[in-house]
Amino acid sequence: MPLQTSFALNPDCQVMLWRIDEDELTLRALALLTPNEEADLEGITHPTQRLEWLACRVCTCTLVGQNNLLYRGLRKDEYGKPHLIGESSHISLTHTGGWAAAVWHRNRPVGIDIEPVRDQFTRVVPRVLSESEIVHAAGRADRLAVYWCAKECLYKLYGKRQLSFRDHLHIDPFADGATQLTGHVRLPDHSETLQLACLMMGPGLLTVAF
Repeated sequence: MPLQTSFALNPDCQVMLWRIDEDELTLRALALLTPNEEADLEGITHPTQRLEWLACRVCTCTLVGQNNLLYRGLRKDEYGKPHLIGESSHISLTHTGGWAAAVWHRNRPVGIDIEPVRDQFTRVVPRVLSESEIVHAAGRADRLAVYWCAKECLYKLYGKRQLSFRDHLHIDPFADGATQLTGHVRLPDHSETLQLACLMMGPGLLTVAF
């Protein structure tokens, strides 16, 4: 059976998680694509990537409808960040093998990421951590996955290029199993502290910055 989970992080922030069991025709019927989105989909050739792209749109349509708004489509800005057309509310999307998710916030930028916890984190993630983060992670795949997902969320929330995961995005040390994290975006001309939710669900780990 398909798994679709919708839940609120607070009264203004809602998450949709979707396990992709449907074929493309089924997802297309649910996605309410605009002509521009139809054109974007035609540019995706890999079948799995098409399903994941469609499932992200289904998550978005569902969240918008649950909040009594009209879905008019998504547009991307010059940095590739998605925005709801005709709405002041905010959206962020993510997908991984067989799963898609979206987060909607009524009035604040958001970022979301989902990942399975993989051994390859021990090889890749330390390249994007600060020295203190590397010490705290201690080479453990579970902690490295949290750092990676959390920084991905901060990157998506900030929504601009030329960000260094190592130098500009920081996560405070956390207890194992923590569901609430604190993150920071630190640039020469911008500094921001953000809260993140970190949940074990779906393919492994789901993290949201808001």
